[in-house]
Amino acid sequence: MHAITVTQLGGPEVLRWTERPTPAPAPGEVLVQVTMAGVNYMDVGVRSVANAGWTLPAVLGVEGTGRVVGLGPDAQGFEVGQRVAWVYHQGSYAEYAAVPATALVAVPDSIDDDTAAGVMMQGLTANHFTTEVHAIRPGDTAVVHAAAGGVGLLLTQMITARGGRVIGVVSREEKVGVAREAGADHVLVRQGEGFEDEVLELTGGDGADVVYDGGGAATFPSSLQALRHHGTLAFYGPFMGIPALRPTDLPKSVRLTYPVFSHHVRTREALVARTAEVFGLVATGRLRVRVGGRYPLSDAATAHADIESRRTTGKLLLIPA
Repeated sequence: MHAITVTQLGGPEVLRWTERPTPAPAPGEVLVQVTMAGVNYMDVGVRSVANAGWTLPAVLGVEGTGRVVGLGPDAQGFEVGQRVAWVYHQGSYAEYAAVPATALVAVPDSIDDDTAAGVMMQGLTANHFTTEVHAIRPGDTAVVHAAAGGVGLLLTQMITARGGRVIGVVSREEKVGVAREAGADHVLVRQGEGFEDEVLELTGGDGADVVYDGGGAATFPSSLQALRHHGTLAFYGPFMGIPALRPTDLPKSVRLTYPVFSHHVRTREALVARTAEVFGLVATGRLRVRVGGRYPLSDAATAHADIESRRTTGKLLLIPA
C-alpha cells in the first residue's frame, strides 16, 4: 500500500509518498480500506513541530472513513464490508489502516463519505464546545474565530441550532459570505487582535457569553476583552501559539478553558454518543459539511500548503484512490 510519511520536521515538502506493507490487524483491531482522510491543523503541527505522542518516522492523519476489509482476533462489533469512521487514531493518510475497534463507529447509509470524514474530528470538537465547554442556551452570544474554517462553520451551525447568536471572525473579506451562509449574524474581518470594541458594541457593552478562539497567541488578548463578566474563553489550537498569562492579567472575572481533543471523547461511550448526535444533526439538515478541497492522497503536501495559507474554507479531504 501507499501512505504519506514524515521522517523529519519541516514544511509541506517533508511529506513523502511511500510504499509500505499493508498492516495486519492486531488483536482488537479492524483493517480498513481508507476512502477519505481528513486534514487538520493537528497534522500540520505534527509535521512541523515536536508533538507529544508522535515519534518519527510516522504516517500522518488522525481521522477518516473507509470500509472494513479484515478483522483481527477479538475485534468485535464490526463486519467485513461495513462502512466505518474513526478519529484520533494515527496513520489515516494511507490506503489501509489498522484501527482499534474501540475507535471506530458505524456510518449510517444516509451519511456519505465526505460528510463522515468531515465531522469526525471537527464535528465532535464543535459538539463538545457547545455542550460541555460552554452549553449554548437560547439568546447566548458566541464569538467564533476562523468562522469560515472547518471547525468554525460547524460551530456556527451548532450554536444557531441551539438558539445562540454568532459573531464570526474571518481573515479575508471573501470569507464573509461563507460564514453568513452558515448562520453567522455578524462577521468581522480581522487578522489577529483588535476586534473587541466591535464585539462590545454588538452586545450593548456587555460582551460575549463565550469566545471560541483557535487563533493562538495573536487573538488571545482581544478574546479576553470581548467577554462579558464570567463569560467563557475556549482557547484551542496550540499550534498557533500559546500566550503567557498570569491571573492578574485577566481584565475581568472570566472562565478560561483549554480543551484538547482527548477531552472531547474521553470514553468509548462518549465517542458513540457524540457521533450519533452529530450524525443526527446532519440527517435532519441542521448541520451541513462544506468541503473546501479534495486532493489525491499523494498530493497531501498541497493540501497542507493550502490550509496553512488560510485561503481555504471548510474541510479539506484526501482521497487515496
